[in-house]
Amino acid sequence: MHKNVLIIGGGAAGFFTAITAKEKNANLSIAILEKGKEVLQKVKISGGGRCNVTHACFVPKDLCEFYPRGKKELLGPFHQFMTGDTMEWFETRGVPLKIEKDNRVFPQSNSSQSIIDCFQNSVDTLGIEVLKNHGVNAVSKNADVWEVVTTKGNLTCDQLVICAGSSKRVWELVKSLDHTVVEPVPSLFTFNIKDSRLTDLLGVSVPKATVKIVGTKLESSGPLLITHWGLSGPAILKLSAFGARILAEKNYEYQVEVNWLSKPLGQAVQELHKIKKANTKKQIALRSPFEAMSKRLWERLVTTCEVEPTSKWADLSNKKLEEIAAQLTKGVFKASGKSTFKEEFVTAGGIKLKEINFKRFESKIHENLFFAGEVLNIDAVTGGFNFQNAWTGGFVIGNALAENE
Repeated sequence: MHKNVLIIGGGAAGFFTAITAKEKNANLSIAILEKGKEVLQKVKISGGGRCNVTHACFVPKDLCEFYPRGKKELLGPFHQFMTGDTMEWFETRGVPLKIEKDNRVFPQSNSSQSIIDCFQNSVDTLGIEVLKNHGVNAVSKNADVWEVVTTKGNLTCDQLVICAGSSKRVWELVKSLDHTVVEPVPSLFTFNIKDSRLTDLLGVSVPKATVKIVGTKLESSGPLLITHWGLSGPAILKLSAFGARILAEKNYEYQVEVNWLSKPLGQAVQELHKIKKANTKKQIALRSPFEAMSKRLWERLVTTCEVEPTSKWADLSNKKLEEIAAQLTKGVFKASGKSTFKEEFVTAGGIKLKEINFKRFESKIHENLFFAGEVLNIDAVTGGFNFQNAWTGGFVIGNALAENE
């Protein structure tokens, strides 16, 4: 079977590319190849099953800051297709969206099925073939024609798009086409920490903490969450993304400094002195003196400094007060290992970005070979940014495919 376009990968980037190309040029004959029985599985589980479509950041330069890898390369493409364009794209196709308090964008239905149905309806209407159970074993070029060997037979096409995410088989395919692959390592993950200061505090969070990796320049601020395996939340996930390669080199054995208040040590000492002066007869652990910190976490950090919870503020020596301030702003925790963030698995790694022409997301090595999504060495923090990379790449490639025909 010969097609104008074959797209390897039945995920977000693959569907978006196909729909964009076909809407721009109805004469194109397009097929999407999916190795499994189902398409759009990552879309289905993303955002806890709600699908975090994009993020309400509407300035390209600002949006680029959320990408540890790909920041420079995405600036131009974001001027072609941005977060606002994504929102308009879905809403004009019958998927109303909403912006939540943290600026993440979801379908109003709170279900990823709305996105899946939108894609499925579009490919059905446009006559785009979706070939399931078509694992790709080999790809080669013969003159101007691409030959694709699948588990169900051989296919040919004029233009080939690879957006099959990250897997060993995909990397081997890419290498066989003379592209360089930056070896993938996990990007979004939570920190495994066993420490008595966190025991039995599952679900406790602070709205803004600052976390650092000791001995590096890595630092991140944001909401912090205590889980049964250690620390999570946006502050940790951002740190894991920007520190993906450094933490992999450390074999995920490292120390994390936590500032629960995001305040300097000196300021915390001063505030505790004022609190002591105003509450001399009250018990130290009766309530948390900091609005953003729960009583449970405050009491745990106080007892860590060997101060009895029933002690009065008047009994607190300056030395103990400084110890508490240090626990609040410079507590060090030993991390050992990592845990995947929910069911979502994002990697840092993929095709070397210097080998791609980002005006078209096209290979600089082979004409009519395109790449989008996680197959490229581009990844972002959590919050809808990885999907935006997929939509933007798919849009740019779709336009290129439509023009090439």
